[in-house]
Amino acid sequence: MNLQRLLGQDKRTALMRKNIFFSFLIKGWSGVVTLLLVPLTLHCLGEYKNGIWLTISSMLIWIDNLDIGLGNGLRNKLATYLAQDDMKKARETVSSTFFMLAIIILPVMFLSIAAVELFDLHTFLNVDASVIPNLGDIMAVSIIFVSTTFIFKFIGNFYLGLQLPAVNNLLVTIGHTLQLVGTWFVYMSGSGSLLLIAMVNTASPLLTYLIAYPITFYCRYPQLRPSFGTFNKHAVRSLFTIGLKFFVLQIAGILLFMSSNILISKLFNPSLVTPYQISYRYFSIVMMVFTIISAPYWSATTDAYARNDMEWICQARRRMDKIVLCIAAILAMMVAVSKPVYALWVGSDVEIPLSLSLLMGVYMLEILASLSYSYYLNGMGALTLQLLMTVGAAVLFIPLTYLFVHIRPHITSVLAVMILVNLPGLIVNRLQFYKITRKNATGIWRS
Repeated sequence: MNLQRLLGQDKRTALMRKNIFFSFLIKGWSGVVTLLLVPLTLHCLGEYKNGIWLTISSMLIWIDNLDIGLGNGLRNKLATYLAQDDMKKARETVSSTFFMLAIIILPVMFLSIAAVELFDLHTFLNVDASVIPNLGDIMAVSIIFVSTTFIFKFIGNFYLGLQLPAVNNLLVTIGHTLQLVGTWFVYMSGSGSLLLIAMVNTASPLLTYLIAYPITFYCRYPQLRPSFGTFNKHAVRSLFTIGLKFFVLQIAGILLFMSSNILISKLFNPSLVTPYQISYRYFSIVMMVFTIISAPYWSATTDAYARNDMEWICQARRRMDKIVLCIAAILAMMVAVSKPVYALWVGSDVEIPLSLSLLMGVYMLEILASLSYSYYLNGMGALTLQLLMTVGAAVLFIPLTYLFVHIRPHITSVLAVMILVNLPGLIVNRLQFYKITRKNATGIWRS
């Protein structure tokens, strides 16, 4: 190995470790905020309204991820162009992403608001109209805020492309903190208004990004500031090439997440979404920790792959294997102590069976093990097989859930199906990673 490559490795690894350290500090506070937000929202709204809000939130994720993969395309392309020291193409990529996001979201926003007015949401979500008479207004306001955030949240992908995930985490955490403060004011007012909760939760991230935009592009990185003059249709085509694959992956993943909440609401009762989501958020603490550690590997892998530094990628993978083993041990302990933790966290108002916690722990381990390979594959642009596996899981999920619930009418049946349909993706991700790193991947295994 020559000296230049060694220095490149050291610089890349040092930057990654620095971001992991600061991300732990930032995400540590974010975890505290999340833990406080769950019981606060529950006590503010009650179990029934809270279940409805969680279902609405999962529906809004559709809008939040309709960027046709442009955000992740920006992340990969920006990292590649900066590794090649091509500032012109880097700025064109940033500008093209920003303006394309605006072009995409405006018609989606108006169509979504029109759909809210035309469809009977109360029947669709199995919501009692006498309890929530203004469900349409809640959805419309939420759509407007989420759609505007959709445009400006590319700032987070911009920092990810710079291999600065800690800054992205900071922006997200500030938004969560504003949500907590706003929810506390709603709680203290005693109104229990679902509309106010929706406004607080959807407007807080937008406010954060609106403040971050001038700081980022006028103070820190003016040479990469979006401008219509640097919009390039060829850059858009390049972003779409990789971005469409990311988009399909996102949509399929969202379908699985959103469908679980809607299916529980429809097949059982909106109130049962609450214990399901509380269990998910409890175990997602581990996902937060895992993401802090592993997210920097994505753009670092893009940089290493652009420089043909396969040795660094293999060394990083060996570190990741140890991380996954530690995660498995932590999840097992979390299952063991889940009962007293729930009681301390949300009180005795919500009953969460041990079987739900056990399956949620297994599901979380499966997803994180799969993601531990996806971060490297995403960085190398190897998306086709991930796309096929994720779409296949999304297609099978709903019919299999109906079948399993018919056999065993319990919300754990939903989780059992989620574990089943995601297992092939984990196996294929592992096989593809080793084929690529051993340089014997061909055809679909390489694309």
